[in-house]
Amino acid sequence: MPREKKVQIIDELQAVISECSTGVLTDYRGLTTAEITALRRALTKSDIKYRVVKNTLARLAAEKAGKNELVGLFEGPVAIAFGYGDVVEPAKALVEHIRATKISLRITGGFFGDTVLTAEEVETLAKLPPREILLAQVLGGIQSPIVMLLSCLASPMRGFMGVLQARINQLEEE
Repeated sequence: MPREKKVQIIDELQAVISECSTGVLTDYRGLTTAEITALRRALTKSDIKYRVVKNTLARLAAEKAGKNELVGLFEGPVAIAFGYGDVVEPAKALVEHIRATKISLRITGGFFGDTVLTAEEVETLAKLPPREILLAQVLGGIQSPIVMLLSCLASPMRGFMGVLQARINQLEEE
């Protein structure tokens, strides 16, 4: 491959690594072209780019992007699923596609910003609920103690109001 082409590929990879929110690395050995094409189509529906990369070019691109911690991930045949939106979406889409099609694609690791993820961490990331549900759970956890405190503070007042209302009803009956 001519040097100009390699420089162009490194620049493209560097831009993609810098722009993406997360990446999931896979070992694509044993997959047919049809299986990789089907995987790419499934990932494209979720706005995820799936790209087979040369290790040396990917290492240079990671260094150029300022993400030196990623250099150790590029060993053996590597393809990367780049996600730009929700952080968990590439992991979920890959795990779901692997389960649905039962292909022999193996997740080898990933990255999330400057954090390097192991294959197990990517699997855990795939099991997380969607962002909206996590936010609702956090807000529910924050709101719960406040509601309980309000209930405890209002309880004596409710009891006193009940006694007054009973006395009013008693006086009206007389």
